[in-house]
Amino acid sequence: MVSSSHFAAFAALVFLMVVVPGPSVLFTVSRALTVGKRGALLTVLGNATGSYLQVVALAFGLGAIVSASTAVFTAIKLAGAAYLICLGVQAIRHRHRLSEALGAEVGTGTRRTLTVLRDGFVVGFTNPKTLAFFGAVLPQFVVPSADWVPGQVLLLGVCLPVIALVSDSLWALVASGARAWFARSPRRLALVGGTSGLVMIGLGAGLAINGRKD
Repeated sequence: MVSSSHFAAFAALVFLMVVVPGPSVLFTVSRALTVGKRGALLTVLGNATGSYLQVVALAFGLGAIVSASTAVFTAIKLAGAAYLICLGVQAIRHRHRLSEALGAEVGTGTRRTLTVLRDGFVVGFTNPKTLAFFGAVLPQFVVPSADWVPGQVLLLGVCLPVIALVSDSLWALVASGARAWFARSPRRLALVGGTSGLVMIGLGAGLAINGRKD
């Protein structure tokens, strides 16, 4: 299906893209500081799932539509930007409640767990930069004359969520550890919540402004 050399080359490329701190790392760190370790790890899982759904969409044709349509690309970009800004505003509004929620972090209830997973999923799925990367780079590692092409895309695309799960989880653990130090002072923790909110708003604004202009 996919040769081992093609898979290794694509995995190495994805690894380089993931390990260099970017928007997903900043988002993960911000969530670790505001919702704690469990919430951050759930966010990472949701983000990886959303990213892989992009791979599924690419395998069955959405990638071609996005590449050809500025309107579709812009709609995805703005949806992701709006969601990030919304999360940032919520973080700023509730920054003074962080000290109260510190002990519980993210509740273990099903509804709360699904909410945090949803946040990560939406950000992962609506990240147009990841979709653009897949659309531009992944097809170069697919052999049209070989077996089922969508299957090759799905197999190659596994690299991103797997590598991102490991890398982003490490960032989440480090950031959540630092959160304990900030928690010694409610004022310090509120500052973290506000700063994390500003980071997410900045990410959303940057996502809305930057990108394809054609």
